[in-house]
Amino acid sequence: MKPIRLILIPTLPGQPAPFMIVAADGGVLERGALTPDALERPEPMRTVAVCPGADVSVRWLDLPAGGAAQLRAAAAWRLREDLAVTPDRVATVVGPPSGPGEPRLVAVVSHGLLQAWSDYLDSLGVRPDVVVPDMLTLAEPDDADVVLAVTFGENAALRGRRFAVTVQPDLVDLVAGDRRVVPLQDPRTVEQALAAAARSPAINLLDAGDRDRAASRAGWRRAAGLAAAVLVSPLLLTAAGAARDDIAARRLEAEAVAAITVAAPELAREADPAAALRRRAAAAPPPGGVTAAAAALFTAIESVEGAELEMLVAGPDDGVKATLSHPAYSDIEAINLRMAEAGMAVTETATLDDAGRIVSDISIGARP
Repeated sequence: MKPIRLILIPTLPGQPAPFMIVAADGGVLERGALTPDALERPEPMRTVAVCPGADVSVRWLDLPAGGAAQLRAAAAWRLREDLAVTPDRVATVVGPPSGPGEPRLVAVVSHGLLQAWSDYLDSLGVRPDVVVPDMLTLAEPDDADVVLAVTFGENAALRGRRFAVTVQPDLVDLVAGDRRVVPLQDPRTVEQALAAAARSPAINLLDAGDRDRAASRAGWRRAAGLAAAVLVSPLLLTAAGAARDDIAARRLEAEAVAAITVAAPELAREADPAAALRRRAAAAPPPGGVTAAAAALFTAIESVEGAELEMLVAGPDDGVKATLSHPAYSDIEAINLRMAEAGMAVTETATLDDAGRIVSDISIGARP
């Protein structure tokens, strides 16, 4: 087995990427950091990239037997209630089986993020063979009552039995629930976990592939069809039920569009009234209301040195708006990244210079 390069993708673009080269026996041959657009290109070798786990959703699902594309479609169909996006915007990846009758590891990530990470790695001069979320670099603990925790950047990666998530440090106890959190703070232990993940990654987010992305453009209906192909087999009644559900879904979709145009007649002129309503909803109070938006905004502001909240207002029609004072134009991007972790999006509506500081008006809505 040849050496493997493992790279940690940073949360913010433009930052250096720590890396290490792992030998066949798991030993570390080299450590360092790669800088975007450096003059010297890294040596070609198999590369495993560890991406920020906060941007990846991980589940364990009971899936029937089937081909790779059918399994991904079945998983996407099972997760349809949890995802507020159409399938062409996300990659759904199913991990290898862990045993007969065991649930399968499923990861979902935005195609846009996958492309952004690939572009970043390209700026480092490397091409990834594997992309794995940071929380899945930890081995599953033997004790079901234990959750392992490792810090990656500003977030904490948690790994338990059939459980993996990356969250802000102040949410660790809440997310872990009754399970005992065991922090892994010894750098050597963390390095060994990363080396093991480099040699045998739990999942590869690149496995979705362009072919599956093209197939997913047909929408949830296509995913439902492929899932049915896996689930049906000899039961014709199941197929009839699936067809009935598809017809009902189309009827409900038509009724929803009609309801939108009745409630907001001006949207009837839009090519896609539902999409127009989603854009309008983004300006309304985000999930959790004003309190959740304010809490997320305060946390985001605290993460940016020198940023201050000047004003916070909320109205039934205008949603949540705020005025921030901060030292650099890039601060809003950093705040937006933190707000995205809470499922919210920041839109900058106005900016001006005031005595050497930047004053920005923003609106807070649901993350699209």
